[in-house]
Amino acid sequence: MFFQHIYDKSLAQASYLIGCQKTGESIVIDPKRDVDTYINVARQNGLRITHITETHIHADFLSGARELAALTGAALYLSDEGGPDWQYEFDHKGLKNGDVITVGNLTLAVIHTPGHTPESTSFLLTDKPASAVPVMLFTGDFVFVGDVGRPDLLEKAAGLEGTQEAGARQMFESVHTFSTLPDFLQVWPGHGAGSACGKTLGAVPSTTVGYEKIRNWAFQYDNDLQGFVNYLLADQPEPPRYFARMKHLNRVDRPLLTAVPSPEKLTVEAVRAALDKGIKLIDTRNKVAFAEGFVPGSINIQGNNAFATWMGWFMTYEEPFMLVADDAQIEDLTRKLMRIGLDKVYGYVTDVNTLGIDLQKANVIDIDTAKTYLTRPDVQVVDLRGASEYNSGHIEGAENVFVGTLPQQLDKISKDKPVVIYCQSGDRATIGYSLLARHGFDNVQNYSASINEWVNQGNPVVTEAREATV
Repeated sequence: MFFQHIYDKSLAQASYLIGCQKTGESIVIDPKRDVDTYINVARQNGLRITHITETHIHADFLSGARELAALTGAALYLSDEGGPDWQYEFDHKGLKNGDVITVGNLTLAVIHTPGHTPESTSFLLTDKPASAVPVMLFTGDFVFVGDVGRPDLLEKAAGLEGTQEAGARQMFESVHTFSTLPDFLQVWPGHGAGSACGKTLGAVPSTTVGYEKIRNWAFQYDNDLQGFVNYLLADQPEPPRYFARMKHLNRVDRPLLTAVPSPEKLTVEAVRAALDKGIKLIDTRNKVAFAEGFVPGSINIQGNNAFATWMGWFMTYEEPFMLVADDAQIEDLTRKLMRIGLDKVYGYVTDVNTLGIDLQKANVIDIDTAKTYLTRPDVQVVDLRGASEYNSGHIEGAENVFVGTLPQQLDKISKDKPVVIYCQSGDRATIGYSLLARHGFDNVQNYSASINEWVNQGNPVVTEAREATV
């Protein structure tokens, strides 16, 4: 058996290529959209991609299953569970609980594991030449290392009211099903630490059924259904705004993108003309470089592993946008964007100093200056982190306005008095600063070292829970 774990750090998303080396057939589970990765791995190992499957209709990335099928001719095997409202709207081979996918001498038995979503399935792999018993379980967003999938996304991201409690109850039953499996089974989940699909995901790539039964919180509730539901639904991170769009696009018959785009390097004249038309400029440089000089109105979303997630919070799927990025970065950034369906890259520029535009500088303050501001009664202090982070410890007097929804909550920020913003380590604060500057807030101070430095230097925080703005 051939096995390859393929991990996208930018979305903390795992996919898998598994092959029968005797027959040359292989299957890909939960492919990302830049599918050349799988084609290259298969070719290098003498395999043909003959089967493609998904564990569920994804919300956090745009599936590449149909692109991969178009390029390879492989058959699509997708869940037909979950009822009429949870069916894929394009041709595929439907899967039900108990079905088996055969890939050469390998078999993948289908287990319906609803909870995260109604149609969610897991795949139990048996390598028949090696053993008559299964060896691996691919759980998607059902069981993670140390956590289980959140059932609230359908309600919070897709607006399907009343689904989160029903999903939590289904998850309770699915967890009991999982508990009956052999302890020795390897468990390979769809996400790792950093994903918004859970709240306590572990950083290691795989686990076992037995280990999860001992260490995963979800397996400690036994017959306490309501306790399980309450804990599962509490303190989940804010789902990125783009999740609802992914849910839709992964279900319907959409146009395909079978190659990684190559954005145009723009001339100075083209950039200036685009800015005049209102096309947004996303500056992907690090926060220090941005603070030292940025194009007025540009938004600083650093080109790190969180780039795609924050782009998904602030960009729509209809508007074109430009990037500030190095030549060496542009392919990586384009791949990150296409994985969530943001394909309208108008072009990019490498050096803002060449544009002939008067650059702005950010007001970045140190901890001593921040403390001086905090003594003033006329200063508004804003914590840009998520609600659960805020509740776990914030600077006294700080108001919580989550940066992901900041553009919709600008009325909560004062233009009449000084404002100090902070987050956990400064990355979200620079996003927030650029958004506020774009909307004419000219008296904002960015305490960029943020709560990490504040706490590390022994300063107090307020930890009691209070209502947060999200």
